[in-house]
Amino acid sequence: MADTEGEQAGGERSAQVGRPRRSRQALLDAAAAVFVTSGVDAPVREIAAKAGVGVGTIYRHFPTRSELVVAVYRHQVEACAEAGPRLLAESATPEAALRAWVALFVEFLVTKHGLAGALQGDSAGSDALHAYFVDRLVPVCGDLLAAALEFVGTASSVDAYNVLKGIGNLCIGAASDARYRADALVQLLISGVLSGGDR
Repeated sequence: MADTEGEQAGGERSAQVGRPRRSRQALLDAAAAVFVTSGVDAPVREIAAKAGVGVGTIYRHFPTRSELVVAVYRHQVEACAEAGPRLLAESATPEAALRAWVALFVEFLVTKHGLAGALQGDSAGSDALHAYFVDRLVPVCGDLLAAALEFVGTASSVDAYNVLKGIGNLCIGAASDARYRADALVQLLISGVLSGGDR
């Protein structure tokens, strides 16, 4: 009987050791969803409920709110970066892949805009996040843009950095104005770039 109880306790400990790794992804997904609906100042208990874990689990992974915000931001940037090659492989054309990825990028900017803003008091942290954002997403956009330009048979003097910067500028204020169609304007920007009209 004692052996059985010990084995059960050991089994529970093993499950608990693996649980943090499995729950980290769920925590980041849940926090991202809660931040969209309730903002980055949402109560930790709301994030915990969304993830189906206890509040203590969140604090074990992310002792401070800023650490959680940074992790969510990086998680979302990674998801956007990883979507690029997948869309290029799965889409009917490189142009379709670029347009689909740009739509994802717009959604990221519009719905996650508060993440970077939450760190404005920490200029070093904000600068590091911006550098990470640029390092991860500019090459992805560059690959998609080059493939799309080759597909349509044109050239552009606008590089990936400026395309992303232009998209970012078109998305300013979109989250607070339901009538503003940043997505449509961004697709018009892409049409202009692909037409070679910038030359």
